[in-house]
Amino acid sequence: MKDNFFNKIKEELSEIKKNNLYKTEKIIYGPQSSNIQIKNKTSNQNMINMCSNNYLGLSNHPEVIEVAKSTLEKNGVGMASVRFICGTQKLHKELENKISEFYNTEDTILYPSCFDANCGLFEVVLSKEDAIISDSLNHASIIDGIRLCKAQKYIYRNNDMSMLEDHLKQASKDNKKIKMIATDGVFSMDGYIANLKEICLLANKYGAITMIDECHSAGFLGKTGRGTPEYCDVIGEIDIITGTLGKALSGTAGGYITGKKIIIDLLRQRSRPYLFSNSLSPCLVAAAIKSLDIITKSTKLRDVLMENTDFYRRKLKENNINIKEGIHPIVPIMIGDSLKAEKIAYSMYKRGVHLVAFYYPVVPKNEARIRTQVSAEHTKEELSLVIEKLIESIKENN
Repeated sequence: MKDNFFNKIKEELSEIKKNNLYKTEKIIYGPQSSNIQIKNKTSNQNMINMCSNNYLGLSNHPEVIEVAKSTLEKNGVGMASVRFICGTQKLHKELENKISEFYNTEDTILYPSCFDANCGLFEVVLSKEDAIISDSLNHASIIDGIRLCKAQKYIYRNNDMSMLEDHLKQASKDNKKIKMIATDGVFSMDGYIANLKEICLLANKYGAITMIDECHSAGFLGKTGRGTPEYCDVIGEIDIITGTLGKALSGTAGGYITGKKIIIDLLRQRSRPYLFSNSLSPCLVAAAIKSLDIITKSTKLRDVLMENTDFYRRKLKENNINIKEGIHPIVPIMIGDSLKAEKIAYSMYKRGVHLVAFYYPVVPKNEARIRTQVSAEHTKEELSLVIEKLIESIKENN
């Protein structure tokens, strides 16, 4: 019987490789940055990094590093406990308060990751008498979280407000007590921004609760980096916001849910990933606090990031490179064919640029792409060099 099990696993791995979906990990030597060292067969290779979520460059910021070091020496490596037993330090409450201040919400709860936050949300606040209306391109963590709850599920096409309204009407006809709209603030494969203005109007019209995932926008989208609610001018209208500390807000680890205090209170009592996971390491918490201090005092890093993004997008268009339209630092280079996308990514790797090709089933069939991501750490010279190498690699693989 054991042989059957292991043979099944082996066949599944073979199928993944056959379909060119097998993922390999590049080993980085040194810190996360716009320039990284990746070990190849013979030596370490210096690479321009175009696929990091380190949007503001804070994961390697000297002030963030210093506070993490001093906290490590003072508070130890970890808490060795969940929050409600003996895993809460003053730092954890300080970070939760900082996040609440940042979003102007009543309270915040920390999680080991935003994946855990999204998986720990829906089953607590929704029942089989309720409805969850979800965007078709929502992150896997939202999808998994919705699967765990017993609410009736309705899926609308990405950013299709007409279909969203139809589902809200249907949920009302189905006599659902609570209707919740769930969406990513930014869709990570496209860099598209959710139409929060219209979502909030529909939520008000049909008495629905709104939930957004801010992983790819917190800290830099909007005039002061308050994310998609600020960018879409709906600050104060979103009921539940989830996000991560693993991207712009220090690049470490950890997630959060922020909103009304009664929601957060219930999550502290019932949310399983929170109740049964070790508390965040104090040095990671301190790094996130410092990162929030930096971006709250000044929009300098955010401004550099958006300037870099505008420059990069403009230069790509000038060179007739097919990209998804938008203003976000996620800039997908649209290739179409999956094998061609993989070859171009490998050509770029050989030319000293680290990026990743994405294709079905991660994105729709015939919409393979190379997702590039701009950072505040990038120089315009680096971005120009990346475009030069892209032109060469695309011509080489036509």
